[in-house]
Formats: sequence, structure tokens, C-alpha cells
Amino acid sequence: MNALLAQYPQEVERILAKYPADRKRSAVMPLLYLAQRAEGYIRAQDLRDIAEICEISITDVASIVGFYTLYYDQPLGRYHIQVCTDLPCALRGAEDFLHQLSEKLGIGVGETTPDGLFHLEEVKCIGACHRAPVFQVQGDGEIVFHENQTVETALAVIDALREQARAAKGEEA
Repeated sequence: MNALLAQYPQEVERILAKYPADRKRSAVMPLLYLAQRAEGYIRAQDLRDIAEICEISITDVASIVGFYTLYYDQPLGRYHIQVCTDLPCALRGAEDFLHQLSEKLGIGVGETTPDGLFHLEEVKCIGACHRAPVFQVQGDGEIVFHENQTVETALAVIDALREQARAAKGEEA
């Protein structure tokens, strides 16, 4: 039984309808996004399901996950914080910003906070070099950019997200 198709039959069909029947492989990336949106990362079962739906090999699907940095094959935090440190951003203090943010969160780059809320990652170019330091937060089905940041303003964003997560769980601050 194809779990992705069973769980999201209408969405899978809507995605497949965008492509000719003999070009199902064109639906791989939107299907990967659907699977990742559901679980926060691409599971081995998702690779098998998408390969079956698109009538291609699991290796083909896995190679796409491995190539694109927007797909994850392991669980990350609920909120994925990506800080750009490309040269223009580095010249505007992005590397120091990332280091300080890492210290304040108590995790290294590439790690997830013990509560599972935040994952911190260094990336190259998210398209706002002129407004560095800049970071984006992926979580809860959206991506939000934060430009011209200081560690203090970034921590305010993180505190707001932490409070939002608590409220969603029904906890008090």
C-alpha cells in the first residue's frame, strides 16, 4: 500500500494532473515537498512511495533528495533557521551573527535544540545580501525572511516562535 497516496489522495492526484501521463517523473519534486511538509523530512517510505507513483527507481528519487538542499532526509527542529554567510553577507557580519546565534541557542551549526524546536544551519545566498545579516525560518508550512538582523532581534523572533509553539501545545510561558 502506498502510504503517501493513501494519506493525501487528492493532493497527489492534483500534482499528477499537472503533467502528461507519460511524464510522471516530473511530479517528483512536488511530491517530495508534500511528503516533507507532512513529516518535516523525507522518510525512506516516502522515497519508495514517490518512486512507485512516478514509475521511477528509488535511487532516482533519493538522488534528488541528496542534490537539493531544500529536502531533508533526517528530522530537523520544528523551526529550521538558515543564516546566509555568503561573501556579501559575511562582509556585513553574518559569520559573527551566526556564531553568536549558535551560542545563544546553545547548539552548534547543523544541530537541533534539545527541545526539538530549532535547527540552525549555515547556507549560501538566500537573496538578500544587501540587507545582511539575514536569516530565514522554515516551519509550520511557511518560510519567513528576517533582514537587517542583530542577535537581539533574532532572539526576539526565536522567543516569539517558542511562545507560539507553547501556545499550540496549551502550555504556559
